[in-house]
Amino acid sequence: MDELPVRDEPLATFFRLVPEARLPQRADRAAAGMMPTRAFRHCDALTTASAFGWYVFPPIQFSLIWDGSNMIWTYEGADAWYPLKTAQFPGFSDRFDQVAPADVRGFSPPFLVSFIEPGLVQIWSGLMARTAPGWNLLVRPPANFVRHPGYEAYEGIIATDRWFGPLFTNIRLARTDVPVSFDPEMPFLQVQPVLASLCGGALDRFETVPEMAGLRMEDWDAFRATVVQPNTDQHRQRGQYGAEERRRRRHKAEP
Repeated sequence: MDELPVRDEPLATFFRLVPEARLPQRADRAAAGMMPTRAFRHCDALTTASAFGWYVFPPIQFSLIWDGSNMIWTYEGADAWYPLKTAQFPGFSDRFDQVAPADVRGFSPPFLVSFIEPGLVQIWSGLMARTAPGWNLLVRPPANFVRHPGYEAYEGIIATDRWFGPLFTNIRLARTDVPVSFDPEMPFLQVQPVLASLCGGALDRFETVPEMAGLRMEDWDAFRATVVQPNTDQHRQRGQYGAEERRRRRHKAEP
């Protein structure tokens, strides 16, 4: 496959509308310290996946409670719990109208929306995003994090090269009558760039080999190099795959 052309413009640009929101940051190979040390040292597949994309953080400390029928919420600095249907980020709608053009005022994105589906909530990150032409953003839970026991996050691919709107996610609360809290110091999303051309019929171009007898000689040669030779080499060092992959990436990055 040909290398993608190097562009001067950034692959992704994040726009912070809520000033309290922490700016996105590059995801790291240790999964924010959650990855076991042995995996971090020896499993390049895990560390590469962990570092693929950018972390997005909740814009404020807040909590949700779902009783199986109704949703309530509270946030840092509030003195009560509030019924949740649609909620603005505290104080944001006025700030939005002060900055936005006259015809855009009154259209500030909601921070939280409780849907009619049981336990389903939409959360806005306080950001908007734009990607280079031909690129989309996959919005998903942080890779290789321990999952929060109180909710499950849906994944979505946004055509951010042409759709310019709030960067949000949808979650489903998995517990009732228990507060589910979000910490602004911990990422709750990881956004990853994907080629728009792969989001359609391109994925229909695949084939399968249904039986082992269908492997060709070059397939067995590749298996021999990947599995047999390393495991018969008495002097093989641990993490050889990871070391080779890191050397390959460094070589490709050299001018």
